[in-house]
Order: sequence, then C-alpha cells, then structure tokens
Amino acid sequence: MPDPFSRPTINDLRTVLDSIGKSDCTNLRTSERLELSVPAEIKTPRGNTISAMTREISRSGIGMLHRGSVSPGVVTVRMASESRQFEYQVQLEWCTPCDNGLFMSGGKFIADES
Repeated sequence: MPDPFSRPTINDLRTVLDSIGKSDCTNLRTSERLELSVPAEIKTPRGNTISAMTREISRSGIGMLHRGSVSPGVVTVRMASESRQFEYQVQLEWCTPCDNGLFMSGGKFIADES
C-alpha cells in the first residue's frame, strides 16, 4: 500500500479523470483551462506540506490532485520546471474526495499586490 501522503502518480491522475468523464455541461468559466500534469506542493496555513499533482491551470486558477483533505483557505502552491521554480498564493475554494483515497481541489490565484 502506498504512503498515504505520497504524491499521486500520473496514472492516479489519469484514472481519476477517466472515472469523471467529460461533462456535457457548458463551461461557464471566463478563463480557458489547460491540462497540466506536473508535481506540486501545497503548503497549508498551519505549515503542513502536501505533495500534489496539478490537473489543470488557467490564468485565474489551478486544479490539483492529492492524498488527504485540504481545508479551503489561502495556501501556497509550488511547482518547478527544469529551470525555474514557481510559487503562487491560491484561495483554495473546494476539496472533494475521489477514487483510491485521493482528493481533488481547486482555487483561484491571489493577485500579488507588491
């Protein structure tokens, strides 16, 4: 059995997305979403770090897959490419359980006022 706090794999992400299927509903979002599957970390207000995998991203927000529930609120999300590291403040708006003990969450980027 995998570590309950380990980062979900790309296969975990595909399994969950396949189980959800495509929606017949009209997308009412104002920003186009792009599929993005990269490792990420969520740092909660209490200082806990949760390994995650991104699901999608837009100009206004991000969706993630992770093990363990995360309470809505302001979190820090870190992602890295081969050459850069990205860190964003995100207002996590929802978190819901899905298959295999995984959770999906999503939120809006908080504008940097500096």
